[in-house]
Amino acid sequence: MLNRNAEALFWIGRYMERAENHARLIDVHYHLQQEELNASSGDEPVETMCKWARIVDALGSRQAFEQQYDSYDEQEVLMYVTLDRDNPNSLVSCVNHARNNLRTLREKVPSELWDTINGFYLWLREKQSKDLTRESPHQFFGQTKDWTALFQGYSQSVMPRENEWHFIECGKYLERAENTLRIMQAVEHAAEGEGWNSTNAYPYLHAVLKSVSGYQSFRRYYLDSVAVEAIVEFVVLNPIFPRSVHFALQELVEHIRALDLQDKQLRVAHDRILRQVGKVIADIGCLEREDLVLDRDGHITAHLLSACESLGVAFAKTFFRMGEASA
Repeated sequence: MLNRNAEALFWIGRYMERAENHARLIDVHYHLQQEELNASSGDEPVETMCKWARIVDALGSRQAFEQQYDSYDEQEVLMYVTLDRDNPNSLVSCVNHARNNLRTLREKVPSELWDTINGFYLWLREKQSKDLTRESPHQFFGQTKDWTALFQGYSQSVMPRENEWHFIECGKYLERAENTLRIMQAVEHAAEGEGWNSTNAYPYLHAVLKSVSGYQSFRRYYLDSVAVEAIVEFVVLNPIFPRSVHFALQELVEHIRALDLQDKQLRVAHDRILRQVGKVIADIGCLEREDLVLDRDGHITAHLLSACESLGVAFAKTFFRMGEASA
């Protein structure tokens, strides 16, 4: 497989997972907002702006946002995250990037994947900023998650288990690990440095569970325990929940290992990146739930996120010719 094709496939997986993550970030904000409204009589305008700024911070886009918009109000943040074509990481931009990459590979992947991404993009293209709040935002972002789930379903059910599929899955799971950590960071910032062991942490972590569609699975797995420690462990350390950081990195290892590589030099680099991912998984394996709960300043989350970002750089250096696909 040409390196540029591998890069395009990897980024298709990343962009589609990132599009879903945008919907989940909005979800976690609305869940937090509801929890906070239930606990208070109302918000001051400045406090409301700070809450919407969390989403922009979670995307690492504060400077770019402030160059385009004057304030962090609901309409402008939703527009920036979803439909702003000048934002390269907006929802519509991510889907468009995935679509453009897939266009160059249509003969190598099942037609159902193209039909899904193309339909998703055409649906988004018709949306206006007022559509985001005119109806329930949960409905719009729920439909977004439905589109990405349709894409994932087709890739799982019709793609041959060859390199093309494995590169898409590598991109998906690396992006998923990063996104779960970013959601955790956003909620850590919302907790205002009090740490997960504070009495105020539970509503925020409850919102995290909902944002990763993990509430029901959590209750089945932990039965009657709804302790903060159990929630943190479930989202980061649980090896069988599909959106935990541990699970995502385990899947990343399996898909890297499954790549069929003929070049000897490439196999050496391939083994090196396997060891690098293994080190991150080992770091997670050494963590106890108490370590995460007592991490008041979020150093562990920041370390894991930095390690995942380094994996992305290493993956690109190992398998891609930089600049030959949209990234």
